[in-house]
Amino acid sequence: MLGPVILAASRSDRMRRLISAAPVTKQVVDRFIPGESVDDVVPIIEELTGRGLELTMDVVGEDITTPEQAGAARDAYLALVDRLRDLGLGERVEMSVKLSMFGQALEGGHDLALANVRPVVEAAAAIGTTVTLDAEDHTTLDSMFAIHEELRKDFPQTGCVIQAYLFRTEADACRLAAAGSRVRLVKGAYKEPAEVAYQQKHEIDKAYVRVLRILMEGEGYPMVGSHDPRLISIAQELARQTGRKPDEYEFQMLYGIRSDEHLRLAAEGHRMRVYTAYGTDWYGYFMRRLAEKPANLRFFVRSMVSRG
Repeated sequence: MLGPVILAASRSDRMRRLISAAPVTKQVVDRFIPGESVDDVVPIIEELTGRGLELTMDVVGEDITTPEQAGAARDAYLALVDRLRDLGLGERVEMSVKLSMFGQALEGGHDLALANVRPVVEAAAAIGTTVTLDAEDHTTLDSMFAIHEELRKDFPQTGCVIQAYLFRTEADACRLAAAGSRVRLVKGAYKEPAEVAYQQKHEIDKAYVRVLRILMEGEGYPMVGSHDPRLISIAQELARQTGRKPDEYEFQMLYGIRSDEHLRLAAEGHRMRVYTAYGTDWYGYFMRRLAEKPANLRFFVRSMVSRG
């Protein structure tokens, strides 16, 4: 399987230098990451919301090694909130954050990450939107869930992400599928050991459906993070079976992947949110997109060959 190989490359400084230096890379990266600054992505935000879509914005960057870098990440999100307020789009655009960007892996990282993310969540609430805490590798999840629980005391709309490939996720879903919760379900995009995660695609797909059923039957707000047509159809059927109205769940897909499907679902009356990343530290995010889906890797290789 190529996925684990690509994920290993995402942590390699040598591969980072090699891929970043390739002339074709930026042209291909632009498919998934439409800009490096807030100013770059404002036209994208306006275009997509104007076409009936909603967004969740991610300022990319996970290699945080100092408290000062973590503070800069916080400030980047606060600048994004300011622009969303100016655009009057607080109700259409939320934010996704990785707590590693806020210093979670540093000494005293749990408290540091909470201190950095809280003002972002507070500022988001002030303009009518919210924040979803992205899931990272399994060693970070207990801290992420604890921060999520703490933030929800004051900002109950704060969301979180769970990953179908982890053995623990069904239990997490049962705990989280409560009234007022917002939970995004994804398959998972980190290299995890066989002791904690399913390794085969068919096992992950079956786990995804089991967890999705828990969320749909619960009292919270499920966010279906998938590009898989079969899983999207299953989600629609589960929503029908559980009596959910179109505004009681949503689909989420990545910017640059199956864009026609984004518009089709929105035209059918579904809530469709596009996960849109931007920033200069794009490498880790980009490599995980390649690992998630073979078609993304084929697209990248074809582009390198045709433009090389």
